[in-house]
Amino acid sequence: MRSIAAVMDEGITVLLKNLGVLDTELFISTLLKESFDYTEWRQEHFSAIDIDPSEFNRQAVEYDKNNSV
Repeated sequence: MRSIAAVMDEGITVLLKNLGVLDTELFISTLLKESFDYTEWRQEHFSAIDIDPSEFNRQAVEYDKNNSV
């Protein structure tokens, strides 16, 4: 298992690469707001994706194998 610091470093890198600096700041500040419920947002967001959890996991593992540094 990786350290929290390693996961956070990779997370910030992914956000910056895909969103840019301003949108990354907006995303993080939105998560930190008290009125924003990330868990609720995530459940609503992923409920629209029609994929079996085991298939989602399989694809994530495959992606990780193909894109590891």
